[in-house]
Amino acid sequence: QVQLVESGGDLVQPGGSLRLACAASGSSFSFRLYTMGWYRQAPGKQRELVAIMDPGHVTEYQDSVKGRFAISRDNGKSTVFLQMSSLKPEDTAVYYCNARARDGLDAWGKGTPVTVSS
Repeated sequence: QVQLVESGGDLVQPGGSLRLACAASGSSFSFRLYTMGWYRQAPGKQRELVAIMDPGHVTEYQDSVKGRFAISRDNGKSTVFLQMSSLKPEDTAVYYCNARARDGLDAWGKGTPVTVSS
């Protein structure tokens, strides 16, 4: 079983930056083998993919965040990060961390809120 805890969400002005972190923990887990992802859900909208990184560090981004957001991971600390820059009001959402593995693992954190507003 894997537990994910997100942190770093905040209120930020348009054009600002934030760094989200997601720390994984649990028994008998192998963080380096997981595909780690960040998703977000804005009020009244469905949850959507923001960025993912597979065990080989191959990344995929939603088109709207390309060039502004960067996902990274520290396998030694079992943590995945999302560096967000040039934030826009439309980036406002609750951001969720996800861990997936070939053995069927599909774990979610409880989310951290990001509000972009002046």
